[in-house]
Amino acid sequence: MKKKESPKKASAKQSKNSSKKEENTEMVSSGKAGKGLKAANAYNPRTEGLMPHSAFDNAMKQFDAAAKLLKLTASQTAMIKQPRKIVEVTLPVRMDDGTIQTFTGYRVQHNIARGPAKGGIRYHQDVSLDEVKALSFWMTFKCAVADIPMGGGKGGIIVDPKKLSMGELERLSRRYFSELEEMFGPDRDVPAPDVNTTPQIMGWFMDTYSMHKREHLPAVVTGKPLEIGGSKGRVLATAMGLLFATRRAIAAHKEKMAGLTVAVQGFGNVGGNAAMLLHQDGCKILGISDQYGAYYNMSGINIPEAMKYAEKNSGLKNFESTKLAKKFDNPADVLEMDVDILAPCALELVITAKNAGKIKARYVA
Repeated sequence: MKKKESPKKASAKQSKNSSKKEENTEMVSSGKAGKGLKAANAYNPRTEGLMPHSAFDNAMKQFDAAAKLLKLTASQTAMIKQPRKIVEVTLPVRMDDGTIQTFTGYRVQHNIARGPAKGGIRYHQDVSLDEVKALSFWMTFKCAVADIPMGGGKGGIIVDPKKLSMGELERLSRRYFSELEEMFGPDRDVPAPDVNTTPQIMGWFMDTYSMHKREHLPAVVTGKPLEIGGSKGRVLATAMGLLFATRRAIAAHKEKMAGLTVAVQGFGNVGGNAAMLLHQDGCKILGISDQYGAYYNMSGINIPEAMKYAEKNSGLKNFESTKLAKKFDNPADVLEMDVDILAPCALELVITAKNAGKIKARYVA
């Protein structure tokens, strides 16, 4: 990429060679590398016609293809495909103004044949039962592939946590765990942080569960604050996994990390830390994005300063005002940048058959 070219010109120039680059595209993690889409935090693929099937339908199609290759019997597939337990709860919460609002929460245990269910709890306005079922399904197989003696679970609440006060967030979190208390336990189901859930929320979960059981039970959740039994490195764990996988993929092709260009979609715990780690490895981060938009600097974004800005402002809103980057008119452009590595670090199901052909990166992390 010529650094002085505008993103639009660079994109137009690149399209001439897109078919050639498609042959060399490599995946760092699961799925297929493709060509571009909007930042997951900036739009909802469920409402923009980019998702031909539901998340769970997609998971079932993946499983059926794998089962056919493994020649699994009908009895074996019947035992594995469908979740063992699905719970939906209505959560009444008293708000700061004295009114009561209700929220919908879910917990799905897909399979516990290998051990207690394991999987995060997310807070997001687009949470759905279909999504939670799919995520719990994938957790079963992630644990199995990594040989972790646990099964698959997932949970979520339909809520935009940014619209809640700290007190409202605590009351909602404690109500959720209280309503589902009998599902959870160190030997039954162990939740973890996910989208928009934090060590603080895990601490509320643990405290609520311990009060119900009348004993100290920190093993009921992972991702807790260090002060109450959390694990060192937990905050960076997902981003570190992305870094290690990317290093291995780059090394396998006899390349070096230093100097490679990167676009990162999502700038939360995973995306922000991944950008910082890749920056520290010598990569040049040309594009970043979050729910407030997508930003670029063809000479490289100052990631330490971007991290400070995001922490201070709870995101990248108005990041272009710092002069450290310019804002894309269309958030999709960050994923269509002509870079070596693309790191989608937000919600799942953002690369689809409709938009995969627009991604130009040689590696998708």
